[in-house]
Amino acid sequence: MSDITFGQFIDTNSFVHKLDPRAKLLFLIAFIVFIFIAGNFISLGLLALLLITAMIASKIPVKMYLKNIKAIIPVILITALLNVFYTSGGKVLVDWWIFTITTDGIFRALFMALRIILLILSSAVLSYSTSPTSLTGAIESLLKPLKFIGLGGAVHTMAMTMTIALRFIPTLIEETQKIMNAQKARGADLDSGNLVKKVKALLPILIPLLISSVRRAYELAEAMECRCYNGGKGRTKFRVMKYSARDAVTSILLCVIFAGSVLINVFYTQILSFIPFI
Repeated sequence: MSDITFGQFIDTNSFVHKLDPRAKLLFLIAFIVFIFIAGNFISLGLLALLLITAMIASKIPVKMYLKNIKAIIPVILITALLNVFYTSGGKVLVDWWIFTITTDGIFRALFMALRIILLILSSAVLSYSTSPTSLTGAIESLLKPLKFIGLGGAVHTMAMTMTIALRFIPTLIEETQKIMNAQKARGADLDSGNLVKKVKALLPILIPLLISSVRRAYELAEAMECRCYNGGKGRTKFRVMKYSARDAVTSILLCVIFAGSVLINVFYTQILSFIPFI
């Protein structure tokens, strides 16, 4: 449970933290798009270098990012194995029974593993450097054009729902850990046994967690009613988001890097001709 860090905000007052939340959200979307556009290790490596720079600039401890990787190691391994065994082409390294491992399969497995890692780390940079309130405010701001087709209230409702959900993810994780420790102290065995027994052992955890979540939601709803909350109409912002020169310069640099990634894909063969050891 301690490896789940989604929804956490770590304020280090870094350059990345000072960027406009709307700009950071658009940067993340563009980064994910170009991760899937990248078709070789050189273009993907350029994006990885960009991400490493952002991680260093965020001043967040590396161990926090490694926790995100640790949580998805099974997914990475399964994806890599599937690509190793189901990718043909290249020099055959192992040919046993129904399994054939080729050089192209190994390169493909490494490429897909790196792609997944970049996806997770890029999302972690946004999560760690942007508070849930700022993030949902950015989503609401970017979706404002929908009000012209009568969806203005729905946009605010969705943004508020996301704010509450992101805010309570760490709280629910902490609550789950407390319930598990309490059940273990009462003699509950949550670790041993087969899959069926482990699923049954989760019932004493899920039921108290469900009751606690419903009670917390009821208290939050009462608190919002007591403060006369009636939606987003007529509400003002305590912190007004502004697109600064810092965001403009960062946008230009990222556009140059993304364009470079596309050019590498287009001229990949010509670039390889200049690298003698490949």
